Amino acid sequence: MSDWIGDSFTSDVGWDHLETLVDIGNRMAGSPGEREALEETRDALSAVGARNARIDPFDIQGWERGNSALYAGETTQDCIALPRSPAETVEADLVDVGHGLPEEFEETDVAGKVVVVSSSVPSHYPRGVHRREKYYYAVEHGAVGFVFANNAAGGLPITGSVGTAEAPIGDIPAVGVSKEVGDRLKRRFEGEPVAIEVSCETPQATSGNVHAELGPDTDEEILVTGHADAHDICEGATDNGTGTATVIELARALADREDELSTKVRFVCFGSEEVGLVGSEHESERVDRDAVKAVVNVDCTVRGRTLKFDTHGFDALETAAETVADRLGQPVTTNPKLVPHSDHWPFVQWGVPGYMVSAEKEGRGRGWAHTPADTLDKLEKRTFREQAIVLTELVVELAGEDVETTHKSAEEMAATLEDEDLAEGMRVTGDWPY
Repeated sequence: MSDWIGDSFTSDVGWDHLETLVDIGNRMAGSPGEREALEETRDALSAVGARNARIDPFDIQGWERGNSALYAGETTQDCIALPRSPAETVEADLVDVGHGLPEEFEETDVAGKVVVVSSSVPSHYPRGVHRREKYYYAVEHGAVGFVFANNAAGGLPITGSVGTAEAPIGDIPAVGVSKEVGDRLKRRFEGEPVAIEVSCETPQATSGNVHAELGPDTDEEILVTGHADAHDICEGATDNGTGTATVIELARALADREDELSTKVRFVCFGSEEVGLVGSEHESERVDRDAVKAVVNVDCTVRGRTLKFDTHGFDALETAAETVADRLGQPVTTNPKLVPHSDHWPFVQWGVPGYMVSAEKEGRGRGWAHTPADTLDKLEKRTFREQAIVLTELVVELAGEDVETTHKSAEEMAATLEDEDLAEGMRVTGDWPY
């Protein structure tokens, strides 16, 4: 075992690909930069020995940033438009809706007003409340504008898309602001008129998914996935340059261990994750989900040194992760609850066993992700290599004949979403598929 671990711990292949991705610049869904990232990823997979590397293109609703502004009193506050916000100008009284929880919208009169909400949820709250859920609560309750405030200090405006699969462009103009601007707005301007201006273009565009494979040509397969796109305001180093680069590093390591694979391993690097899981939804609709033994989706793994495996209630996945961690003497954490975000979800929602693989970090929220500070200097090559070693061994474990996974029914998944209080939010955002 030590030889391949040594090779992985001294390999620069994955990290070099990470540098390639961040140096592209804008990798927004449907942009020339995203296309370059997909092509570079295809070529990298081919170069490490994965076969049949290719891009599967698909059409998407494009969104191109223009100028945006937020006016309050006699001041102009720094802001950025949220992707897929409509191009629109509104002026209305500002109202603070706290964390943007469902009950806060029920208790606050937001009709005809511009709302400001925090990107976080309280520490005592039993579940996460996604940005899009907060946005559509605002729409549902009659707000005319949406201000999304970062919960983390540092003068960093936060981004993230709005829109639904059925209506990709949102209903009301939306901007992201820093924590400092959000606090200032609430302190000085609540109850007073503010104006939001969003300009953008919404052309039709093309995205794509990168595919390649290793191992025997079995009908059953394991999907190793990450997303290659990123928000246009940043390098997208953590989110999710690290995930795509990890896929490349795993392909390199697994090419040398191909004789240990009893199940085909297919690598898929998705486009258009940041605008609603469009690439993974495209793949989930195309693939035979019954033939997918497991999905190993890698998203933001290098933001901390301890890998976190969200296992979505699939016992075999939890056992496999803990077995590998024990074998390598590496600490990991597992979480059996559902995480209905990132590229595993279009598969897991139908009962396909799947991981969301990330990393433990300090505090709540996204950290640097979705801000201009998501840059390569925040990351350590040592951590990248350690995570890749654990995940390589995990894929070999899953691809073995001794590991069996069991699919769940759509009815079971829907019932669990209800039990975990996630169903209401998914209905509000148009993501309830059952």
